[in-house]
Amino acid sequence: MEEARRFVMRLEGRMVGAWIPECRQAWLALKPSLSSKKLALDLRGVTFIDEAGLLLMREIYDATRADLITHSPLTKHFAQQITASSSDNSKGALE
Repeated sequence: MEEARRFVMRLEGRMVGAWIPECRQAWLALKPSLSSKKLALDLRGVTFIDEAGLLLMREIYDATRADLITHSPLTKHFAQQITASSSDNSKGALE
């Protein structure tokens, strides 16, 4: 979803397995068109993130400092894990 000053990438369901390369492909296709727009990752529909999904979300966040849109304790937890320092060695699936 594109807005005047930002682009919202809406994520839904489980960020696991075969969905990670699919999400990465979407991110790589989107990245060049961002230019001066701010990216927002809409996590409100996400129900689970495995380690590979977390790594991808951190990669996107590190590259863009995206706004993270949340609405529940679960999605706020995902946002905290995504923005956690690289030196934080907390690994594993997030549910």
